[in-house]
Amino acid sequence: MPPQPVVPPFSVITGAQVADVLTGNEKQIVDLVEEVYRLHGRGDSVNPPSYFLRFPDRPTSRIIALPAAVGGEQATDGLKWISSFPENVAAGIPRASAVLILNDHTTGYPFACLESSIISASRTAASAVLAADRLSPQGRPRRIGFVGTGLIARYIHQYLEATGWEFDQLGIHDLSAEHAEGFAGYLSGRPGDAPVVVHGTAEELIRESDLVVFATVAGAPHVHNPAWFGHNPLVLNVSLRDLAPEILLASANFLDDVEHCLKADTSPHLTEQLMGSRKFIDGTLYDVLEGTVEVPTDRPVVFSPFGLGVLDIALGRYVHDRLKDAGGLGVIDGFFHDLDRYGRTSA
Repeated sequence: MPPQPVVPPFSVITGAQVADVLTGNEKQIVDLVEEVYRLHGRGDSVNPPSYFLRFPDRPTSRIIALPAAVGGEQATDGLKWISSFPENVAAGIPRASAVLILNDHTTGYPFACLESSIISASRTAASAVLAADRLSPQGRPRRIGFVGTGLIARYIHQYLEATGWEFDQLGIHDLSAEHAEGFAGYLSGRPGDAPVVVHGTAEELIRESDLVVFATVAGAPHVHNPAWFGHNPLVLNVSLRDLAPEILLASANFLDDVEHCLKADTSPHLTEQLMGSRKFIDGTLYDVLEGTVEVPTDRPVVFSPFGLGVLDIALGRYVHDRLKDAGGLGVIDGFFHDLDRYGRTSA
């Protein structure tokens, strides 16, 4: 007789706990992200469209719901609820904040609530690093440039560094000179002696970089000239809206998920609207992982990741299980109260 379903204990996991689990385990996180991409590519996941909550009185702000379910050995369901309020930056606090709810695959009961801005940044960085590695068939680029210098840029650099990337030059461009100098100070304090160069324009940075990371809050394309990419760099289009369609049409394009990327006026979405087709898409990262497509070397390569909720769920489960094994879960006793159908008992 199969065991009867039981209500799982409910835990709250803080950002400090998340950081403690993830820091130093970047290689394992990249491996986990690769595993989830393979599960998703094989259809062992559910990743419906994200839902955007927007505000008429705050047009630059939004809160996004990402429901998802991931299979595999630790099948887990859940929801990421992440806000983006760009005006926070002027007040000295991060633009994004997030929580992640994990649900038991058998009963549907939530069993954890995690601070998730660190999880979100980590899965974004791990995805970018995995793509950078697999989309560099001729070896890892050694001149990197960051357009945008916020939390995501810092995490991408952290994951590159932790997975053995080495650079001859680190370039920076940001519309805010203060933010650019702050990020330059951070990079200068890291191991290694590669020079850190603050570029006055995006064009200058792109032309001087073989790996370009876009991690901005741009709402519409501001990079239009394909000639800037004439040296065929690898471009991580993490913020999704910096590049005009003419850049993508002159490049090889790989996405994390086609249906998700072609929404919400992303650069790939604008390109599809312009062309009336998806012929400009060369494949997905899953295709590259499986070896079913080759990465060209005769033109720029652009990776556009919309950001899949299944990655957040898997990474949240990783954090939860490590804390559970170490006896570090903060269980909330009595969180679920009325658990008897007829009110005979309470918990």
